[in-house]
Amino acid sequence: MDLLRSLPLGLYLEQPVTWLHRLDPRVKLVWLMTFLLSPLLADAKWRVALVGLLVLLTVLAGIPWRAFKRQLGWLLYFCILILGITALTADGLAIAYQSRLPADELAFAETGLSATPPQQSFFFWQRPRLPSASTPTLTNLPQPTPYRYILFQQGWVKITQRSLELGLRLSTLLFTLVFSTNLYLLTTPPEEITAGLENLMQPLKRLRVPVAEIVLTLTLALRFIPLVLEEVQNLARSVQTRAINWQKIGIKGAIAIWLMLADRLLENLFLRAEQVAGAMQVRGFTNPNRHRSQWSQLRLGRLDWLALGLVLSLWVIRLSLIGQA
Repeated sequence: MDLLRSLPLGLYLEQPVTWLHRLDPRVKLVWLMTFLLSPLLADAKWRVALVGLLVLLTVLAGIPWRAFKRQLGWLLYFCILILGITALTADGLAIAYQSRLPADELAFAETGLSATPPQQSFFFWQRPRLPSASTPTLTNLPQPTPYRYILFQQGWVKITQRSLELGLRLSTLLFTLVFSTNLYLLTTPPEEITAGLENLMQPLKRLRVPVAEIVLTLTLALRFIPLVLEEVQNLARSVQTRAINWQKIGIKGAIAIWLMLADRLLENLFLRAEQVAGAMQVRGFTNPNRHRSQWSQLRLGRLDWLALGLVLSLWVIRLSLIGQA
């Protein structure tokens, strides 16, 4: 089991270099925020369109399938599972619908308004009589529109408009959140991410916000993700080599082993963090404003301006849909 290959979370794909790699990190950050913010207060059609746009961008960029095979498979399976469970569960609108007109209009007209309403009793043997199934109702009349609240009903399986819309909202939002973030980290080096954020956060320095410290912390956090995966992978391999019989040790023994592994993982991670801090102090990185290394120069090219124009047009469409709603 190789977590660094089967679960590439937050890892940068160096080869092949696609046109997404060549985009400015600030432009890609604007696209990422568009995918994260535009689904808010949007309908299911817009969310599904964003999912299709993400998949289309991945295909057009030529991202190798090996980088998304396992993660995309699990993500699709989880999103489809959420969609199915949410669509099949109750929608929460347990309302007993009643027709606007009385069931027997002739009898109601004969009694008139002078008839005294039946007194309500609190004893269970004196409950009011409900209309029988043979009473004519108005439910068989033709409907003016093809709208149906219940889309499918067969036995206990019931799918309504509300449950299907809620399932689409949850599944598409989860897919957009995870897939867009992973695509951004996959095509952007950590140094370019921090450089772009620092450039966009320059106005905050006037408010005495420690921009350099925040950027340095983010750089170390992005660099620390592979170390965490490596430690988890080493602990998993150590458990496999010992061939533990989980059925024989029981639930208490399994819980004790997992707690011991979690304690060992935290201890190894703290040790790695201490080693990184020691290496930075030895090399003189005592202050984020000193010993600064410029990894890349941020310049907007023709492809970047084209991407900004596309994201601007996307927001125009989104805002126009809000106005129509």
